[in-house]
Amino acid sequence: MKVLLLHRFALLGMALGAFAAAPAVAQTPPAADETPRTAEVVAEVSNERTVIAVPAFATPSVQTVSGLRTDTLGRQIAEVIAANLERSGLYAPLGPGSVRAITMPEVTAPRFADWQARNAENVVHGFVRATGTGGLVVGCYLYDTDLGSELVRQGYEIQPADWRRAAHKCSDAIYSRLSGESPFFDSRVAYIAESGPKGNRIKRLAIMDSDGGNHRFITNGQALAISPRFSPDYKKIVYVSYLNNRVRVFIYDVAAGTQKLVTESGNATFAPRWSPDGTQILYSMAVGGNTDIYRISAEGGTPVRLTTAPGIDVGGSFSPDGRKIVFESDRSGSQQIYTMNIDGSDQRRISFGGGRYATPEWSPRGDLIAFTRMGGGNFRIGVMTPSGGGERLLTNSWQDEAPTWSPNGRVLQFFRTSPGREGKSTLWQVDLTGVNLRRLPTPQDGSDPSWGPVLP
Repeated sequence: MKVLLLHRFALLGMALGAFAAAPAVAQTPPAADETPRTAEVVAEVSNERTVIAVPAFATPSVQTVSGLRTDTLGRQIAEVIAANLERSGLYAPLGPGSVRAITMPEVTAPRFADWQARNAENVVHGFVRATGTGGLVVGCYLYDTDLGSELVRQGYEIQPADWRRAAHKCSDAIYSRLSGESPFFDSRVAYIAESGPKGNRIKRLAIMDSDGGNHRFITNGQALAISPRFSPDYKKIVYVSYLNNRVRVFIYDVAAGTQKLVTESGNATFAPRWSPDGTQILYSMAVGGNTDIYRISAEGGTPVRLTTAPGIDVGGSFSPDGRKIVFESDRSGSQQIYTMNIDGSDQRRISFGGGRYATPEWSPRGDLIAFTRMGGGNFRIGVMTPSGGGERLLTNSWQDEAPTWSPNGRVLQFFRTSPGREGKSTLWQVDLTGVNLRRLPTPQDGSDPSWGPVLP
C-alpha cells in the first residue's frame, strides 16, 4: 500500500495559486459561543438531518495522472464524501449528481445564496490539482452557508492511487467539526470472505476500507481462515488458520505481504485478540473438553493460561487501558459475559438480562461493551456498561452476531446470517441509536468483521 502524505498547508495558496488569498487553517475550532451538536443529540431527532451540499471538486486544468483525469477524480471524491456523510446517519448530503458543479474561483469564494436556496446548511468545496511530479493535491473546505463562514480547510498531497483516502480524510474533518465526535471514515475492516455451499464454505481473509472500497483478498482459500483482528498500529492482522488438522495462529504483515507463526496446536483454537499496545495476544483453546483463554507474546513463546473454571471460556477483549479483559463463559450453566484482570484474577459476571450472551468486545472509548445476545430464536447486537448496566439491544433480526467497534466508539459492524438452507452471511453496521442500520458491500458473503483504528 502506498502511504498517503498529508500536508496541512501553511498557505493553501500554494495549491490554489491566485485563487486563494487568505491564510489557511487546518481545522477551525468552535467559537466559544458555539456548541457542536453531538452524534447522540442529532440522531435522537428522527427527522433532523443537516443538509450538506457536496458538488464535484473543481480542477484548475484537466490533466491525466496515472491514467486518472483530475475532473473525474473531483467528482468521485465528492461522491465518496457525500456517501460517507449520508452513511453516518446525521446528514442529508446533496451529492454531485444533484447539484451544479463549481468553478475554481468558487472553491474559496462560495456563492452562499445558491446553497441557501437549496436549504443546505453547509457546503463542501474542494479542488484536485496535478503536482507535475506524478502526484495530486486535494483541497477540502467546509462552509456554513447561513453565516458565510469557513469551518474547515485542509489539504492533502497524495499518490493517485490514494485518492479515496483523501476523500475519507476530508469526510472525517467535516464529521468531526460538525458533530463534535472523533473521526472514523479513514479506517479499514478485516473480515472473512465466504463462498461455496453451506456445509463446505471457503473462508478467505480480506480487507477493505470502512465503506467497502479498495477491497482485496489476503489468503487464497486453501486453508480455512477465521477470527481476523487488526493490530493497533494497522501494520498486522492476527488470525487463525485451519489446514489438515493443524490449527495455527498467524500474524500477517500487511505491507510486506508475509506472515509468521505465533502458536500452533492440534486443539481447536480461535478468537485471537491484540492487547492495546500490540505486544500480547489473547486466544481461546479447547483441551480435554475444557476451553480456556490464554495470553501469549505477539512474538510467540509460552502461553499463559488465564481461566481454569470447568466449562467453556471464550473470547477475550482488552479494555482500552489494557488493565481488564471481557470474555464469555458458560460456567454458570449458560453463556454469559464476565470481566477479569489481565492476570486472570477477579473474574466476575456482568450480564444478567436473560438469554445467552457471546462475542463481547470493549469499546475503544472504554464506556461500553458490545455483545451478541441469543434468545427467542434470534441473535441480536447490544451494548452494556462495563459493570453490566444500561443494556440496550440495537438490532432485531434472525441472526446478528460478532460486533466490532468503529474507531470512535459510535458505530458497530457485525455480520448477519440469513435463514434457510443457504445461510448467506452479510456485513452490516448500526450506530448506538439502533436506527441507522446499513449493509456493507462485499464481493462475496462476509462474516466476522474487525474494524481497525483510524489510519495514521
